[in-house]
Amino acid sequence: MTSTIDWNDTLTWKVSAKNTFWCLTGCAIGDFGTILFFQLSKIPFPLIGIMVLAIINGLITSILLETFILIRQNFSFKNALKTAAGMSLISMISMEVMMNFTDYLLTGGAILNWWVVPIMLIVGFLTPWPYNYWRLKKFGISCH
Repeated sequence: MTSTIDWNDTLTWKVSAKNTFWCLTGCAIGDFGTILFFQLSKIPFPLIGIMVLAIINGLITSILLETFILIRQNFSFKNALKTAAGMSLISMISMEVMMNFTDYLLTGGAILNWWVVPIMLIVGFLTPWPYNYWRLKKFGISCH
């Protein structure tokens, strides 16, 4: 038996957008921070290495930000960390990979400037948003 998802639920789109925004914020802090560090320090490091570190750091900072948000919503530290770490890694990884792929396509990789950052953020937001909507609609799973 197949169930269909109603893709026209405005409230679910709004909730999933809020969740996606918080995930994007956390991911961008670690991702951009890593790229900026290597860009400013001029430490010779392979491009792929910088991008992999940026993705890993983005995942870490996203989990830390979500943990902080959940603690502010009266979760214990243990439950907040468990919930944040249990969020959809598919969503976070797809966001991170597409942000870095966009950077690579537009600048050659691991370069932040005034015009590429907004594009990376838009792509990073739009990539997992439909998946987050589907997950919220199908399973009722929301991290906030």
